[in-house]
Amino acid sequence: MGMEYGMKYCEKPVCIEGNGFQMLGIVSLPATKNLCKTAAVLIVTGGFQSRIGSHRQFTKMSRELAIAGYPTMRFDLPGLGDSPGELVAFDQTDAHISAAVKVLASTTGLQNIILWGLCDGASAILLYLQKNQDHRISGLVLVNPWIRSETSLARAQIKHYYRGRILEISFWQKLLNGKVGLKATREFWSNLLKMGRSLQSPPASLQNAMAQGWSGCKGPILLLLSENDLTSQEFREYLEKDAVWRKIVQKKPAVCHTLLNADHTCSQSASHKMLLEHTRDFLDSKDF
Repeated sequence: MGMEYGMKYCEKPVCIEGNGFQMLGIVSLPATKNLCKTAAVLIVTGGFQSRIGSHRQFTKMSRELAIAGYPTMRFDLPGLGDSPGELVAFDQTDAHISAAVKVLASTTGLQNIILWGLCDGASAILLYLQKNQDHRISGLVLVNPWIRSETSLARAQIKHYYRGRILEISFWQKLLNGKVGLKATREFWSNLLKMGRSLQSPPASLQNAMAQGWSGCKGPILLLLSENDLTSQEFREYLEKDAVWRKIVQKKPAVCHTLLNADHTCSQSASHKMLLEHTRDFLDSKDF
C-alpha cells in the first residue's frame, strides 16, 4: 500500500503480525527523511480504544510528533478498529507490543524506540518491560497510568473527594442525621475501612509488576499526571504511600509534570497542547 501525504508529514499503513494475531498500524513520518530524529515513538493504546483515540487524540499526537521529526506509530489491538480477532486485556499484550516494536524499527530503520501510553496503555508498557529485556526501548512517556486497587481507590476518593467536606461540620451533621444519601454514606464508611485494612494487605502483584517494569527501563521516563483525574491521583498515592514504589522511584526518578486543569484524556485543546509540548520537550532534551 502507498503513502498518504500531508504538507509536513506522510503516513503509511503497516501490517503487524504475531503468533496467532494480525494488527493494523499507521506510521506517521516526517515529510522528508532528512528531518527524522534518531528515535521513533510507539503509541500503545489503552481502555479498549482504537488507534484513533478519544477525540482523535492518538491521531493528532502521531502527526504532531512526526512534524517534530519523530516517526510515530499507532496500532489497533486485536478486536479493535481494523484489527481482527478477540479483544485482549491490557495485561496480556506483551506479544502485541513486541511485534509492534519490531515493525516500527524495521519500517523506520531506527533502533531507539520510545513507548508512549495513556491509562492502561501506560500500565501495559510497564508490564511489558517487567517481562522483557528489550534493548530497543530507549525511554517511556507514561500518562495517567492505571494502577487501581481497592486501597488506592479508597485513599484517592477520601483524599481528593471527601477531604474538603470532612472538615465541614455540616457534612458530619448530614451524615449522622441520614441526610447524606445511603449509597454515598456506605461508600464513605467502606472507603475508611479499606484504608484501615491497607496496613495488613499483602503486596499487590499487578502493581508490583508495574514497579519492576519501571525499574527495568534502561532509558529516561516522563510521567504526566492530569490535575483533574482520579486515575492520576491514585497513581500519585502509590508513589507516595507504597514502600515498593517509593524505593524504585527514588532509585530511578522520572521527569514529572502535572497537566494543570486537564482531565483523564486531555480532551480540551489547551490540555492536549500541554501534553504534546511536554512530550516533545522530553524527546528533544534526551540523547536517544
